Amino acid sequence: MRRRVALLSILTLTAGGMLLPSSPALAQQEPKPAQRAAADSAGERNAVLRFWTSQKMEAAQPLDVPTSKSGVRLTASSAGPSAGTAWSTAPTAAQRRLAPNSGGSPWTGGGAVVKTTGRVFFTTQGRNASCSGSAVTSANKSVVLTAGHCVKLGGAFHTNWVFVPGYDAGARPFGTWVATRLLTTPQWNSREDINFDVAAAVVAPLEGQALTDVVGGQGVAFNQARRQQMYAFGYPAAAPYDGSRLIYCSGRAFDDFLLSRSLGLTCNMTGGSSGGPWMLNFNEATGLGTQNSVNSFKYNFAPNWMFGPYFGTDAQAVYQAAQSANAL
Repeated sequence: MRRRVALLSILTLTAGGMLLPSSPALAQQEPKPAQRAAADSAGERNAVLRFWTSQKMEAAQPLDVPTSKSGVRLTASSAGPSAGTAWSTAPTAAQRRLAPNSGGSPWTGGGAVVKTTGRVFFTTQGRNASCSGSAVTSANKSVVLTAGHCVKLGGAFHTNWVFVPGYDAGARPFGTWVATRLLTTPQWNSREDINFDVAAAVVAPLEGQALTDVVGGQGVAFNQARRQQMYAFGYPAAAPYDGSRLIYCSGRAFDDFLLSRSLGLTCNMTGGSSGGPWMLNFNEATGLGTQNSVNSFKYNFAPNWMFGPYFGTDAQAVYQAAQSANAL
C-alpha cells in the first residue's frame, strides 16, 4: 500500500514521489545551498510591508497540494488529530517536567521562546499562506530558520516573505521583518527531498535594528546525537488550532522507521506549524534552548506523529551561508 505523508503546512508527498532517502554518496556530491534574493531593495521591502495587512495575515491559508513527480495526485490529510487538543488550562512547569506533552498545548511559560518564535507569511502560486520560524544567533543577527517548503515549493521560491516574531492573536509586538534572501538545501531545491526540508531567511533591519538585537536568538547545533529530549514549537493553523497562539509539544525524539531518515516526535500540531523549532536542552525558566530541527511533515495515517529533518552538514551549510550574508 502506498504510504503518504503530510507536510505540516497541509501538503502531502507519497512514497512514489519525493520522499525516498538519498544515498550518502549522493549527499556528499550536492552543490552549495540554493539562494535567491527576496525583497533586496528599500522599495520592495516597503511594498511587502504594505502588502501584509492584519486582514491578509488572518486570512492566510494552507498551501495548495501539488501533483507529485510520479504523476499521482496528492491529497491533504483532512482528518486532523485523532486525540488531544489544546488544553484549556496549561500545565504547570512541574507537571511538564514529569510527563511529555504530546497534546499540543499553548506555551504559557514565557521566556525567550515567545520572542524568538514567530509566524512566517508568504505568497505562493497566487495565494497567501503561513508557516512558523525561529530567530537564531548568527554573525549578522538576521537569520530565521524554517522548513524548506516554507521558502520554496513546486519549483518556485515564495514571495512577500515576512517573519512576525511573538505573533499573538493578530498582534505583532516585535514588528514585521521582511526577508532579503531565502536559502535552502540543494536536495530540497532540486528534488524536494523531505530528508533535507530545511531553510533559512535573512531579514532586513527594522527601524535601524537587527532581528536578534530586538528579540534575541536561540542557539543552533548540527550533527548531534539522535533520540534526545526535544521541545517543539510552532503556530499550527489547521483545526483544531487557528494560528493565533504559540503551541508546543515535548518528549523524546525517535527515528522514523518508515520512509525517511528524519527525527520523530509524538505531537499533534497541524498545518502552519511547519518550520517551527525543535530544541535540545530547553530551559523552561529562561525559554532558551539549542535548535536542532524544524517541524516538517506527518504521515496522514499517523496524525499524532510529527517529523523533522536531521540537522546535519547540509543544514549547517544553509545556516553558515545565511549568517554570512548581508542583510541588506
